[in-house]
Amino acid sequence: MPHSRQGWLAHPHALPRSLRHWLCDEGSLTQRLQARCTDFRVMPLTTGLARPNLDEYALLGMAPGARAYVREVLLLCNGVPVVFAHSVLPYPSLRGDWNGISKLGSRPLGQALFSDHRIQRQPLTYRSVHLAHPLFRAITRQHALHDSKLWVRRSIFCLNQHPLLVTEVFLPAIDTL
Repeated sequence: MPHSRQGWLAHPHALPRSLRHWLCDEGSLTQRLQARCTDFRVMPLTTGLARPNLDEYALLGMAPGARAYVREVLLLCNGVPVVFAHSVLPYPSLRGDWNGISKLGSRPLGQALFSDHRIQRQPLTYRSVHLAHPLFRAITRQHALHDSKLWVRRSIFCLNQHPLLVTEVFLPAIDTL
């Protein structure tokens, strides 16, 4: 089974069967959630310049320690958090084609990504995260969890050679949809 850096899986065979349909769908997660929820909302948690997670620098062609625009949100379905989304955009790209990303507020990023035909999505990768992983810690700062492992997918969206990394952590309540 092909593995990529830092434990990311390039193939979905090792994913739990119950989550495979969520993790492997290459369409808009926003649209899928909106279709299953009476009330879909995006709750912004943190936005602004920050240092990406260590395994994100090389993916985005960034120098270690450089800052990027980081947006973290919860996607809520009928008031219940079902996905934690973490997006990273290299700082220089804020002045170019991606400049509207910092102005999204509570609007879903997925609508912007899947409505622009110029944006190309690279293949999804997958992994599980545990208590010590920075994404897991970011979630627990905002949302109480009883699980000790969560499944995650990520991919890079490119607009005119400028990458935007989107990572989606599937919270336990996703199983209820």
